[in-house]
Amino acid sequence: MAGRSSDNYGHRSRLRERFFKTGLEGFHDHEVLELILTYVIPRRDVKPIAKDLLREFKSLGGVLDAPREHLQRIDGIGDQASGFLNLIPQLISRYLNDRWQKRRIFSSIKDAAEFLVNQLKAEKCEVFLCLNLSSQNALLATEKIQEGTVNRATVYPRLVVESALKHSATAVILAHNHPGGLPKPSEADRRLTRRIKRIFQDIDITLHDHIIVAGESYYSFAEHGEL
Repeated sequence: MAGRSSDNYGHRSRLRERFFKTGLEGFHDHEVLELILTYVIPRRDVKPIAKDLLREFKSLGGVLDAPREHLQRIDGIGDQASGFLNLIPQLISRYLNDRWQKRRIFSSIKDAAEFLVNQLKAEKCEVFLCLNLSSQNALLATEKIQEGTVNRATVYPRLVVESALKHSATAVILAHNHPGGLPKPSEADRRLTRRIKRIFQDIDITLHDHIIVAGESYYSFAEHGEL
């Protein structure tokens, strides 16, 4: 028993030392999960747990996107481990957001779309955002206008206008996500976009785009000639 515990400790140490030296280069997905789990599951051999997770959720991304209650169906995954796994994609989103905020200037629709994909892809419910921009397309503020259910967020144009005026924006990019769906606009999305554009025209604010995000994909109203 002591020998098995010693072997497990040695394996954990080697896994971490390898990461400290070379990063994740050369790691298989189950080894990445093993490494993560060593920080939240003390003493236990986590290799079988990592393999069970991948078998159940098919990929590393599938594991990190899985709800806590589903993760806890795997033997060895409790509150602490499932919470930590759920934390990782949100931490990545926050990290990428901080990096993008330092850049602050959007030079193209693609730039804005990449930023918004990183903002919204981990959201479990529908969220509506307003990117408030200066005349040089510098990002003044990202404001969450509304958060709803898995498939609906009710948005009032007044809140969008208030956000733009509050931050003295001269241009705005609207965005929302379709969790688990396709990045295609509904008729309600189109009506809302046209209505906000008309309101903005009366107060000299430019609506650059309305971008819909679903996972790593997006739909741009501007790219499709709908603005």
